[in-house]
Amino acid sequence: MKILFACGGTAGHINPALATAAVVRKHHPDAQIRFVGNPNGMEGRLIKKAGYDFSPVVIKGFYRSLSPKACAHNLSAVSRMLRAGGAVKRVLREFEPDIVMGTGGYVSGPVLRTAHKEGYKTLTHEQNAFPGVTTKLLSKYVDKILLAVPEAQKYLAEGPQYAVVGNPVREEILFADREESRRALGTDPKRTVLLTFGGSLGAQRINEAVADLIAWHYRSGKIHHIHATGQYGVELLPRLLRERGVDLGGCDYVDIREYIDDMPRCLAASDIVLCRSGAVTLSELEAAGRASILIPSPNVAENHQYHNAMVLGNAGAAIVVEEKDLTGERIIALVSELLEDPTKVHGLAKNARKLAIVDAGERIYREMMAML
Repeated sequence: MKILFACGGTAGHINPALATAAVVRKHHPDAQIRFVGNPNGMEGRLIKKAGYDFSPVVIKGFYRSLSPKACAHNLSAVSRMLRAGGAVKRVLREFEPDIVMGTGGYVSGPVLRTAHKEGYKTLTHEQNAFPGVTTKLLSKYVDKILLAVPEAQKYLAEGPQYAVVGNPVREEILFADREESRRALGTDPKRTVLLTFGGSLGAQRINEAVADLIAWHYRSGKIHHIHATGQYGVELLPRLLRERGVDLGGCDYVDIREYIDDMPRCLAASDIVLCRSGAVTLSELEAAGRASILIPSPNVAENHQYHNAMVLGNAGAAIVVEEKDLTGERIIALVSELLEDPTKVHGLAKNARKLAIVDAGERIYREMMAML
C-alpha cells in the first residue's frame, strides 16, 4: 500500500499527518509512505526527523496586504503555485500512491488538486472549527473531507462526503500518569499546578498578563506555576518581572522556560491551563481532561482560534478571554476564582473530557481503508 501525505506551514498541520502515518504503519508495517512539502518549511525538518520519505515542492503563502512588498511577494507566490503542479505530477507518476491525503498548509492545495485531476483517490483533514482557505478551495477536488469537529461543516460547500474524526493526539498525552508526572516535576501535592504558554514564538500580551499573575501569587507558595515564554519572551518576561519587583531566587515552584518540550508530563500534572486555542492544543486539553482559560490568537487566518475556543466555551469546558479583553487583573481574578472553587475546575475538566475523540488516528485510518 502506498500513501502520499501533503502538509506544511505549522505543526498544527504537520503533526496530524505524522500521527496518521504512525497509525497506518502500525496496521501495515510494509506500507510505503511519502510526504510532500516545502523543503524550507517546518515540515522539511519534522518529517525527515520522523524518518519518512520526503518529496520537496517549493511553494509560498500569500500576504494579506496591498503594500508593494506584499504585492511582489504574492506575484512570486502565484508563480510558484503555477509551477507546483508540474512538480506534483512528477511525484505522483514516480510514487503512484493508492491514496493522497492533505492535512492543511498551502502545499496541500496544488497536491490534492493535481492528484484529483490525475484520477487518484483524495481526502483532506480540517483541524479547526472554522475551515481554512485551503480546505474551502479543495472542497471541489477531494473525495472526502474529514473534520475535527462537526461545527466546521456548516462553513463548507455541499458535494463531498464528510466524516467527523477529531484530531489525532499523541499517545504520550493519553497515557501520561498524573501522580508520576507531578513527582517528576517535584511538585508539592498541596499545590495547584498552573500551566501557561502562548506558543513556540510566545505572545507578548500573554507574557505581560502572566508576569502580573506571578507577581500576585509567587510569595504565597500555593501555586506550582510552569510557564513557557516562547522565543520572543525569553528576555521580555524577566524584564517584566523585575519591573514588578519579583525576585524568584530560591523559588523552585515557579518554573519558567522558553519552550515546553515535555508537554505530556506538564499537562498530566496540571490542574489549570492558560493558553492559545490552536486546534491540536485543544484536542490535547480534551484528551487529558483539563480545565482551561483560552486566549485565542487574533493574528491567525479568519480568526479560526476564536471559533476553536468557542466550541469548548459553549460546552462549559473552558473559559474564553479574547486578547482585546486580556489584562493581568482579569487573569488574576479568574485564577483566584478557580482556586477558590475546585468544583468549577472539576466541571470544566469533566466537560472537556466529554468532547475528546481519543481514537482520531484510528478513525482516519478506517476512512482511508473504506476509500480503498
